[in-house]
Amino acid sequence: VLFTAKENQSPLGLYRNPPTFFTNPRFGELEKLNQSTDNINRWETELEDSRQKFRAVLVEATVKLDEQVKKIGKAVEDSKPYWEARRAARQAQVEAQRATQEYQRAIEILRAAKETIALAEERLLEEDSRQFDSAWQEMLNHATQRVMEAEQSRTRTEIEHRETAAKYNTAISHMRQLEKKLKRTINKSRPYFELKAKYYLQLEQLKRRVDERQDKLTQAKAEYRTALRNLETISDEIHARRRLSAMGPRGRGVGAEDDGTATDDISNFKMESDGISIIFKLFQLKVFLYSKNIEKIKH
Repeated sequence: VLFTAKENQSPLGLYRNPPTFFTNPRFGELEKLNQSTDNINRWETELEDSRQKFRAVLVEATVKLDEQVKKIGKAVEDSKPYWEARRAARQAQVEAQRATQEYQRAIEILRAAKETIALAEERLLEEDSRQFDSAWQEMLNHATQRVMEAEQSRTRTEIEHRETAAKYNTAISHMRQLEKKLKRTINKSRPYFELKAKYYLQLEQLKRRVDERQDKLTQAKAEYRTALRNLETISDEIHARRRLSAMGPRGRGVGAEDDGTATDDISNFKMESDGISIIFKLFQLKVFLYSKNIEKIKH
């Protein structure tokens, strides 16, 4: 520590020591640069590991499924229409459930908006509130707008709900027809398609992991570029200040008076990379500011 807490303050409590060189903005950007470099290395490693796992499972799935095809034979190809219809029926079911939830949500929003209108109208019609209440009128207008929007949303979601429900009913009906028609080949090919579904889910999970690592890597590289640009900007500013400093201080005009604030000395103070010179300059600045305050107290 360069100065104690007591030494760090002038008698008037107006001046404190400038930050040490450890708070130089270059150190903060260097830390960000180092951290982003570590992150880049980490996410590159994890991304490559995730890709290798994905490729390994994909190769394994291909081999295992080929073995099942050779074992089961023609039933795999013959039963494909049923399994495709089954997948389509499940997808239609998911879409129908989503549409149902949105429709129910629209109904609830409409109900709440109508309740707000009823409350606002009741407030405006109270006997002891004959005067025009602009706040409640604004609330009523807003609630009316909400009701109109909610009714439009309800109509739209109701149509979508009916359409998706109809698609689901059609898909499930088609699947059941194929199930009756291809019952024997379906049972024979079931091990193949169940194994295929298992690998599909596993590969989907691995793909999400790959995508997540790719996003993290992209973000880390962006942070690295930002920190590097900031360091270049800071470096250019420091070199510019050093060039100005090398030209020497500007002379004071004839008759200029010292106002005791030491503004020029503070503004011209530069943080150098040499720690020893920084400590010495800080000490000089402290002594100068302290003497200025003593003079102000005396006068």
